[in-house]
Amino acid sequence: MARRGRPKAVLELTREERDQLERWVRRARSSQALALRCRIVLRCADGVDNKVVAQEVGCSAMTVGKWRRRFVEHRLDGLCDEPRPGRPPVITVEQVEEVVVATLEQTPPNATHWSRAKMAERSGLSATTVGQVWKAFGLKPHRADGFKLSNDPLFVEKVYDVVGLYLDPPESAVVLCVDEKSQVQALARSQPAFPMMPGMPERRTHDYVRHGTTTLFAALDTADGKVITATHRRHRSQELKKFLDKIDTQVPDHLDVHLVMDNYQTHKTPTIKTWLAAHPRFHVHFTPTYSSWLNQVERWFALITQDLLQRSDHRSVQALEEDLRQWAKAWNADPRPFVWTKTAEQILASLARLLQRINRAGH
Repeated sequence: MARRGRPKAVLELTREERDQLERWVRRARSSQALALRCRIVLRCADGVDNKVVAQEVGCSAMTVGKWRRRFVEHRLDGLCDEPRPGRPPVITVEQVEEVVVATLEQTPPNATHWSRAKMAERSGLSATTVGQVWKAFGLKPHRADGFKLSNDPLFVEKVYDVVGLYLDPPESAVVLCVDEKSQVQALARSQPAFPMMPGMPERRTHDYVRHGTTTLFAALDTADGKVITATHRRHRSQELKKFLDKIDTQVPDHLDVHLVMDNYQTHKTPTIKTWLAAHPRFHVHFTPTYSSWLNQVERWFALITQDLLQRSDHRSVQALEEDLRQWAKAWNADPRPFVWTKTAEQILASLARLLQRINRAGH
């Protein structure tokens, strides 16, 4: 007996269409809905009946018929979703522009920066809409970063000098980044901490008792990441001289020593100058003013602060100094050098772009 019903339109694929459909099926970023539609069309193009295709892909025969028909009528474009019915957007371009301009050029009354609630009150939009506009334009009024531009007249020369040591260190020499972490406090919390539990972070009291301070001297070897350290209760040229003596004894005599240091006044006293003159294998390279980011030992100080000092609880300076020594000892057992990647040209170009943005914002 002859089959009844409306005859199906012939579905044939070009080579390009088949390749595109197979790519959409395989691509991890394709939506599940699009991948299903592609599989339906591919099986229908192979001459498979709608009901069989529905069983294979796990949907109804009506769904197979729908996407078969859509593809025959509109080809690949027919697999996309149709515009959904509903109220059209009511936020105008002018309203979006007003929010962006006000965020960039104005401040709210009695406040230093905009919040979503304040901008919603000003613009007449909802706080959610304001947040969406800010997200679309990459605006984050609640955040602020700090910076300090160097006023060193020899800034460029010093950048080339220090970065050159990192990227192309001299032969038969070691490069040591030297600095002091002063005023390291031995702090004891007024009450014991509550330990971390599932669903609850560790809790500490906000108040503490100070038991004195110490200064951590450190010299980071840029080649292998090992650190020479010392602790002293005071932070004067006499203590720095003692630390330089320690470096002198630990670095083999046949190697020159290049020290990267900042412009702190202790580093330039007559005592230090006299010591350096008596030790000609030591060569000092000063970073530009306000440019501590050029000294790699600052990154090491950040690690010891994060791992040890932020949550430390010390009842005496002696206990603090012992923990500092033990942390440095553990570091040197498995040192990890910091890999410097930026050239001096890249650093200077980045700073030039920052200055251009600042100058444009000022006008």
